[in-house]
Amino acid sequence: MATTGDSKTTDRTLHIRFRKKNDDALEEALAALDRGDTPEPHLEVVYHDPADIHRVTRPKSLELLRAIVQHGPESIRETARLVERDVSQVHRNLTELAELHLVELTDDGQSKRPSVWYDAIDIDLPLVAPTVESEEASV
Repeated sequence: MATTGDSKTTDRTLHIRFRKKNDDALEEALAALDRGDTPEPHLEVVYHDPADIHRVTRPKSLELLRAIVQHGPESIRETARLVERDVSQVHRNLTELAELHLVELTDDGQSKRPSVWYDAIDIDLPLVAPTVESEEASV
């Protein structure tokens, strides 16, 4: 938790990374716990397919995420009204974002309420693949 003056603020940023294979961030956090340290919370989604990054950053996806963060709609239908789009298209896009672990769709009576816990997304997308030597050096 970061503090600013007397008020406490929580980092509400979701970190999205693209990696060709799993890295050892989890092992580092477990090692910190073994040492008795408290690792900094770092909430992230790791994608291994570049198409997933594209699905996140499409203008329609970002428009939906912004509408959810800014307005907190109570249903998919309300979300569709906010972005002035067809309900079936918005439902399909929100289902896709839920599959990408970016949106939670909660049953609320006969409707589903979209929600997110974050208010910013930070995307780490390396343009150069790591070399075998640098991967072996980090082991």
